[in-house]
Amino acid sequence: MALDAPKDEFPVQLHHLQFPVHLAFAMTINKSQGHSVKYVGLDLRTPVFSHGQLYVALSRCTHPHRVKVIFPHGQNSTTTTNIVFTEVLRDLIP
Repeated sequence: MALDAPKDEFPVQLHHLQFPVHLAFAMTINKSQGHSVKYVGLDLRTPVFSHGQLYVALSRCTHPHRVKVIFPHGQNSTTTTNIVFTEVLRDLIP
């Protein structure tokens, strides 16, 4: 919606541009643990990086039809990579 002030009332031209904004709320996966939410959107263009992180994100939604997932462009797969840093685990194994 564009609003313009009459030119004869002000020494300079004023122009105001307004567009509708929907309220949005974002939460990291780790912060969502223990909460239930009505809608879940997941951006899997970057793989999850922690064991169980994808499960926590998917299980927060109250209905499976309210889950939306973004996969990398051109990828026809419904899988993602579970990244494990073996350098971190190496010190834990005796």
